Amino acid sequence: MNLKISNIRFNPQGDLPEIASTAFIDPSAQIIGNIHIGPDVYVGPNAVIRADEPDDAGRVSPVVIEEKCNIQDGVIIHALKGTSVRIGARTSISHGCIIHGPCVISPDCFLGFRAVIFNSTLEEFVWVGVGAIILESQIPSHVLIPAGLIVSSHDQINHQRIVREEELKFQKEVFETNQWLKKNYQIFFQKHKI
Repeated sequence: MNLKISNIRFNPQGDLPEIASTAFIDPSAQIIGNIHIGPDVYVGPNAVIRADEPDDAGRVSPVVIEEKCNIQDGVIIHALKGTSVRIGARTSISHGCIIHGPCVISPDCFLGFRAVIFNSTLEEFVWVGVGAIILESQIPSHVLIPAGLIVSSHDQINHQRIVREEELKFQKEVFETNQWLKKNYQIFFQKHKI
């Protein structure tokens, strides 16, 4: 972790982000407080990942981003006091998404542009379409939430279809592209001593 970059900083309780040495954090991203970022994670420009609201005992619950996730441009991740956010391995969080805890997003999920997730759990391989909103819900594994849908009840989930091969193919391409970006930005920044 490069503490010369002022975008990685303590919260008021004194928690400092823990970032794996193989992760790449864009210099314009803001990483604040009790954040745990795993190996080979890519955090894109202007993302904000913030864990700074203490519970009644003064402790801040963590935001955990597991290995090989990609957090793209303008994503916001935060949590209400005393709650946490966990994003499972290999998950893609597309441009402009908002994830507000308490939330658990299991491994291998895909969130399309500007999706909003609040107080919800997504099981493995959930696909969330562009602009979809998920509020206080649990989404079963392999379910596709269509673009623009607002999910706030179990009945809405029961009528959704399973993720298809074409979506999984697109998800794999996005994952591979962002792993390439992570690797090549690291090389560029090391080469130019940024």
